[in-house]
Amino acid sequence: MWKLGLVGWKRPAPLPRLKTERLEMCVPHPDDFVEWKALRRDSHGFLQPWEPLWPKDHLSRGAFKRRVRWAQAEAEADRALSFLIFRKADRVMVGGLTLSNIRRGPSQSATLGYWIGRKYVRQGYMTEATEAMAHHAFTRMKLTRLEAACLETNEASRALLASCGFSYEGIARSYLEVNGAVRDHMLFARIKSDHV
Repeated sequence: MWKLGLVGWKRPAPLPRLKTERLEMCVPHPDDFVEWKALRRDSHGFLQPWEPLWPKDHLSRGAFKRRVRWAQAEAEADRALSFLIFRKADRVMVGGLTLSNIRRGPSQSATLGYWIGRKYVRQGYMTEATEAMAHHAFTRMKLTRLEAACLETNEASRALLASCGFSYEGIARSYLEVNGAVRDHMLFARIKSDHV
């Protein structure tokens, strides 16, 4: 797609793609639907205690197409960066990672969210992906603060954030609906100046 700018035609910047030693992260594409659906369906019982209730059409092709359109539009507008995470060795999808609520101007911050398929926990994939996203956010996107939140009972998420340099900042009361109930969350942040 081409856009008309003040000095002529301008092609939009390509959507970012991150690579690590074992992983590749990219904005969702319609061709990812079948694998995404299988991974989410197989991980439903593992993920649901930590996520908002899934709508009835959560695993439908139409819902995934809306997710793809949202992810591409938000990335192009610099409002969010939503990635699916794939293993480089065999191109298997292992999870997802999103920087949302990107704030510019004086704030220069964003909120980190993530999920991983049940079969891929405790293999270091999310730590590797989170470190890559933080590096991209601080160096390429010029953000100065990343925020994340999790339930107090989510020990795996708390350990992930601590291992990736996020510091505990306090409790946000009635922060987010999780599994059908609005719940308090622990707030964490990683600051660029702490991790240069």
